Amino acid sequence: VPAARQAFQRLADSRGRLRVPVVFLTNAGNCLRSAKAQELSQALGLQVSPEQVILSHSPLRLFSQFHQKCMLVAGQGPVEENAQKLGFKHVVTIEALRKAYPLLDMVDQSRRPKELVQRKHFRFVLETALGVILFGEPVRWETSLQLIIDILLSNGNPGAELQDIPYPHLPVLACNMDLLWMAEAKMPRFGHGTFLLCLESIYKKVTGRELKYEALIGKPSSVTYRYAEYLIKQQAEEQGWKSPIRRLYAVGDNPMSDIYGANLYNNYLNNSVESCKSILVCTGVYRRNVDVPSNTEECTTETVFHGHRDFCFDPSLVEASYIVQDVNDAVQLAFKKENWS
Repeated sequence: VPAARQAFQRLADSRGRLRVPVVFLTNAGNCLRSAKAQELSQALGLQVSPEQVILSHSPLRLFSQFHQKCMLVAGQGPVEENAQKLGFKHVVTIEALRKAYPLLDMVDQSRRPKELVQRKHFRFVLETALGVILFGEPVRWETSLQLIIDILLSNGNPGAELQDIPYPHLPVLACNMDLLWMAEAKMPRFGHGTFLLCLESIYKKVTGRELKYEALIGKPSSVTYRYAEYLIKQQAEEQGWKSPIRRLYAVGDNPMSDIYGANLYNNYLNNSVESCKSILVCTGVYRRNVDVPSNTEECTTETVFHGHRDFCFDPSLVEASYIVQDVNDAVQLAFKKENWS
């Protein structure tokens, strides 16, 4: 978005350093924070540090009670490295599980083993599997859906015959609930929220029970916004700010993710921050080909809830505090509200 570079020129001083604390929240989880920071630095023409980037899974470092357990991690990109950087000591990827138990993944004929021999060398690890982390949508949905269900139905021992189905099942932590996301295509693409919907439906169809989450992380979870607030306060302290931060501005293009999350977080503020204003831009999932409307409520109230099953639909939560054309206009609006030049 061309306006992004203009926006951050306003936010930076003459030496290219940000004048105000900024964090970048993304529900992406298929890369490292350092890689995303480098990508943003090149795009925006200023130095973005990894500490300013919050990927969908970044707040998982707060869930220390799971760090010592063996976790099955699913998604794409460096999921194993990401899990280890978050503090998880024992991780097994979907690909490693598939190779250890080749009979579990039989949909793709080209990947079927020529000799139907079950390998045992991985069993000692998987028998101690105590949870599942879902980082983001995988490339091969059928493989991930099958193997995750196998782990949940077998209580972490997918090589065993199916016995009584355990319930409650092993803990499941899921990052990124976006049903849709905007790419180069004219229409939105399926996101990790769609994958979760498939997983939940399959589990309920097979067991008759609801899939339960130990935690749902990423926008619109309030955990993610509180983590963002924590990092912003850290930056303010490092920059020598004397006065506490009273207002936050959350800019995003997805009413069901960015705006819903910011408004939900705003409703439960109970500390020194007085408000979190949500600003909806028209350059992503939400787009308008006409003039930016003046009546926020009329144009953002949704009739179909695209949010996750475990988040109740409150129409007021997708009504942005402000609607502007792009992020540059959003920064100008925040400056005006704060009497900044």
